[in-house]
Amino acid sequence: MVVTKTRILAANYSALPARAGYSVKIEDTEIALFKVTDGHVYAIENRSPHPKGGVLTEGLVSGEYVFCPVYDWKISLVDGKVQAPDEGRVKTYQVDIEDDRVYIVI
Repeated sequence: MVVTKTRILAANYSALPARAGYSVKIEDTEIALFKVTDGHVYAIENRSPHPKGGVLTEGLVSGEYVFCPVYDWKISLVDGKVQAPDEGRVKTYQVDIEDDRVYIVI
């Protein structure tokens, strides 16, 4: 079985503020984009994995982590893992940057 990946234009790189979340809706999925201080852009599911599901674009960004605004869970932007002592994971997405365009690969 061959899986086809699609690149979807999500934002202009120059318009993304550093250390703040930017929400993109692709079909029924809400994805959070984060540009960290070194300029790297990450895309993750925009919902914390705990039962109340905080909106991650409203969270505080520090380095390569975002803190859930509801329970302050520390979530890696790199791999989506919630850091101990909490547990869980959010889905991550590949990001391609070409010229000034940010694409999410689905």
